[in-house]
Amino acid sequence: MIRLSAFADEISADLNEQIAVLRSENIHFIDLRGVWDKNVLDLTDQQIMEIRQKLDAHGIEVAAIASPIGKIPIDAPFDEHLQRFERAIALAQFFQTPFIRIFSFYPPVAEGDVGGGKEIVDPAIWRNEVLRRLRELTIRASNANLILLHENEKDIYGDTTARCINLLQNINDPHFQAIFDPANFIQCDQTPYPDAYQELRPWLHYMHVKDALADGTVVAAGEGVARWPELLQQLRMNGYDSFFSLEPHLALTRLRNPSNDCYSQSIGNMNSWSSSAFTPTRTKQR
Repeated sequence: MIRLSAFADEISADLNEQIAVLRSENIHFIDLRGVWDKNVLDLTDQQIMEIRQKLDAHGIEVAAIASPIGKIPIDAPFDEHLQRFERAIALAQFFQTPFIRIFSFYPPVAEGDVGGGKEIVDPAIWRNEVLRRLRELTIRASNANLILLHENEKDIYGDTTARCINLLQNINDPHFQAIFDPANFIQCDQTPYPDAYQELRPWLHYMHVKDALADGTVVAAGEGVARWPELLQQLRMNGYDSFFSLEPHLALTRLRNPSNDCYSQSIGNMNSWSSSAFTPTRTKQR
């Protein structure tokens, strides 16, 4: 069964407004990334308690801790980052979600020879260090009975289909799985469907509902080249049983102009592809 979630900090920094829009769209889950202009890992215990109380009061659960873990240069100190990861573990346990979103680190950039621009150092040089760090994170997640979800973010080590598969095969642990973000793949000149989907399917545990034009411009799901209608049909045929998370990365007009709300637009597009695309549910996958 597909459960619908959303990155509500794209609605507003204000928690009450986030909740209001989620309720208006009949969304019962949230990818907790930020509130009050603070990253989820930087929120105080008191703020975390307030979030939990308000979400509970409105019947909204946390689908995943959308952490920024791994979204730092690969040559940056790791020990301090591990401390932040421990905070992510604590938050996942507190909100009773099995999922923590992570990344696979940015390779360094070097000054280009022409025009003073920057160019990314060959990611392969940093493969072993990326694997070392991800294995450490995975061990800690496994000890806490949690699942790390690797997002194919542009410019990190694992931004192409081949490097994502390389990481997943080498880590080879059920506590290290994949988020599938079609728009990010498009921005890296990858073909999300059918190519990337078929290759990543064994590890696919989470979907980001995003789309992009061929030039990388992010658009509402179904309006780019991700082939969302076919992708959704294939996911259903393959028995996909997890979250679809709305992360449109588009300017929102919030509650003042719902007709232009990209959350409504994305949901409407998806429901037009299937008469029963999403069944509201509060059942969380463990």
